[in-house]
Amino acid sequence: MLGIKRRAWLLAILSAILQIVIFPLADVYILSWFAVAPLLVAILRARRPHALQLQGAEKLLPAGPAQGFLLGYACGILWYGGTCYWVFNTMKQYGGIGTLGATGLLILFCLYLGLYHGAFGLVISLLAKKSQRMALLLAPFLWVAVELARTRITGFPWELLGTAQVGNIPLARLATYTGVYGISFEIIVVNTAVAAAFVVPRNRRRNLLLVSIIAACLLQAARLVPAPKLATDHTAVLVQENVPVLEGADWTRQYFDDTLTDLGRTTLTAVAGKPVNLIVWPESPAPFYTGDPLFRNAISELAMTTHASVVTGSMGIQNAEMSQRPTHIFNSAALVGADGGWDGRYDKIHLVPFGEYVPFKSLLGFAGGLTKEVGDFSRGSSRDPLQAGDENLGIFICYESVFPDDVRRFATQGAQVFINISNDGWYGDSGAYAQHLQQARMRAVENGRWLLRDTNTGVTAAIDPYGRVVQTVPRKTRTALVASYALEGSTTFYSRHGDWLAYACAIISIGAIVASLTPAKGRPTE
Repeated sequence: MLGIKRRAWLLAILSAILQIVIFPLADVYILSWFAVAPLLVAILRARRPHALQLQGAEKLLPAGPAQGFLLGYACGILWYGGTCYWVFNTMKQYGGIGTLGATGLLILFCLYLGLYHGAFGLVISLLAKKSQRMALLLAPFLWVAVELARTRITGFPWELLGTAQVGNIPLARLATYTGVYGISFEIIVVNTAVAAAFVVPRNRRRNLLLVSIIAACLLQAARLVPAPKLATDHTAVLVQENVPVLEGADWTRQYFDDTLTDLGRTTLTAVAGKPVNLIVWPESPAPFYTGDPLFRNAISELAMTTHASVVTGSMGIQNAEMSQRPTHIFNSAALVGADGGWDGRYDKIHLVPFGEYVPFKSLLGFAGGLTKEVGDFSRGSSRDPLQAGDENLGIFICYESVFPDDVRRFATQGAQVFINISNDGWYGDSGAYAQHLQQARMRAVENGRWLLRDTNTGVTAAIDPYGRVVQTVPRKTRTALVASYALEGSTTFYSRHGDWLAYACAIISIGAIVASLTPAKGRPTE
């Protein structure tokens, strides 16, 4: 097909499958050391020479640029389809879109984001035209550059490869210097060595494959090394509201009052005389507006009764200066002091496409149902921590937890503990809630911070600076977690310097692409 051997297509498909199962819910993370190797082999062994060049030889040639792109693109489409399949249910159930429309949006989503895998395949094939050895050596740099592009260009860095090893504490500590990109780099180094074993002559294959497997086993064995328990001296109550997604008309005044009363009761039961520093209510579909006196009075009374600061998910209101302009609505986290005063608010900056706004609304108005469910939000502009007593709180909301550089800015601004409020109820029982948790854990590791993660339906958890979930409660129940944590004032190398490794990889990759497009002067191609 298109001059590509059938085996190459099968290897690209195998790579997609392996890249899917290394993440939750399957969580076969050990396969991350081999997941990309089949794609590399597929690109480097994609076709036979032309008949006139064959002369009885069995040597296979690298894919041409178009072929390399297609192999990578097919792998990427399948990976996104298998990993982000939950897009279909979210759009169908909450977006007011029929089965056909939701299927079409999922396909378009995969076709678009699959371009990144396609770009990886294309550049590997370009480099391989010059030198297969050079293509393999540069593959880790190129992979990280593509991950950076996913983050910066498309704004969807969902499940970067290094996230699969967040539970491997000694290896994950690398992220305190390089961010998650450094772990991705290390994983691709091993994958490249595995791929090289199938590219070199047969007489060298066994030894190289053996060395690669040993390296993978040693790196994976680091997961067995225990990490010390970390001391805590603060207590928070994280309320898991389990509020259902309802139509606006279903929120009657009586239902609103009953929900607010029950949430207050759940909170007070969890506090029960304990010396609590902080209470957190999550992002939820409840119509909690910061300008609503009933909501404000209830939260202020809760703070004064418990003598604790309260962080609560809410919808922030800001009236425009000119009366002709509409009111701005934000997805917010409001901070209420122990004295009942409303001391500050964080407004979400990274909004979810089709969840909190519709991109290209004039063209995609048919998808407005999902936005109608949760509001058409404006973007916030500040990542300054909020001051709650003696604590500087770095608060980010839901989807923002997947952006490494955004979260680390809270630490550089002085945040001593991270708080992530989220409503993962939109995902249902798909693997997305577990994927989301996994990525939030990596933000704790990168910045060496305790992370209090409070969600509407779960997973609500306390995560330590090693990325371990040290306390949690069952999903899909209205309950509260009494979570222990500590403040941290120092910053990691990554917090201070950001995505330096990823940008270095991007610069090296651009240089390699330029070199690959420069005609060789008397140098034979491998």
